[in-house]
Amino acid sequence: MTKILVVGGGAIGLLSTWALARAGLDVVLLESGATGREASWAGGGIVSPLYPWRYSPAVTALAHWSQAFYPELAEQLLELTGADPEVHVTGLFWLDLEDETEALLWARAQGRALHPVDMAAVRGAVPVLGEGFNRAIHMPGVANVRNPRLVSALRLALETLPNVTIEEHCAVSGFLHRGGRVSGVQTSGGEREGDAVLVAAGAWSGDLLANLGLALPVEPVKGQMILYKCAADFLSSMVLAGGRYAIPRRDGHILVGSTLEHVGFDKRPTDEALASLKASAETLLPDLIGASVVGHWAGLRPGSPDGIPFIGPVPGFEGLWLNCGHYRNGLVLAPASCQLLTDLLLGQEPIVDPEPYAPTARLSVR
Repeated sequence: MTKILVVGGGAIGLLSTWALARAGLDVVLLESGATGREASWAGGGIVSPLYPWRYSPAVTALAHWSQAFYPELAEQLLELTGADPEVHVTGLFWLDLEDETEALLWARAQGRALHPVDMAAVRGAVPVLGEGFNRAIHMPGVANVRNPRLVSALRLALETLPNVTIEEHCAVSGFLHRGGRVSGVQTSGGEREGDAVLVAAGAWSGDLLANLGLALPVEPVKGQMILYKCAADFLSSMVLAGGRYAIPRRDGHILVGSTLEHVGFDKRPTDEALASLKASAETLLPDLIGASVVGHWAGLRPGSPDGIPFIGPVPGFEGLWLNCGHYRNGLVLAPASCQLLTDLLLGQEPIVDPEPYAPTARLSVR
């Protein structure tokens, strides 16, 4: 196996291409629009699941591997391209959790630094925090990555590799499927052939596999966010309460998100979401009352059962592989997911047990 077609140019597709190409394979990356401009661009970039204790061990295994790897990845990309993904370690405060006891038990079992904090200490660390919050727990090592800069750096890094071809504005509409084997794809620019096809098309992955009569339970889940511009020292830590979060960037931009909407492939921002997000922002950080929202956008997450991604070969369709369905955790799970995919495709020892992510028992025929 020497030539891989990667369908989808988001963080998962870009990082899969990076890992496969660095392993010596020829890779053609096919993206229907511009690379990195869908969910990967739209998300907040927290390098942790929002509530890590609420996820299965399968998600936890990928998250922990990726969290340890992100600083190294950022350094590699900065050195190679001069583009800084800005992995920004701020820590994260969770406020007034209903399941705080479960969170602390999970942290103890996992050996993670997560501890209750007196509210006076929280207000000392985050003086702009609003009133009315009574309890907090804190994880000091949580980072956020500036996801638009991450995908831009990945794109630049791929351009340095002679065994990578990037085809943007090249929509994939189906597969070349002969004799039980997938040998390529049909695109808006004609047929493309390869030794294997990797579907990393995010929320669109399910529609693609329907062309083969397969029911992949990955569907779009809309998320809207807003952006403020404040002083660089306005917010020192990420904060999360009532399902909404505020994320500080190094330059003072503050992201507030996010909605969860099951509205198909409609990613238009709405006035209702804008009002709701502003209300959450002003509850968390009252100094934002009256401040101008400098950005408001939406993206489509690839929703999947329990948020567990599909990683591995598709049974009955030799040559077809999946790396999709990461739901709300695409950015935090991406490094581990792409390394696991590479390990499996090359027959190497996998970084984690691959069984929970295997498509084998999780796909059905339409």
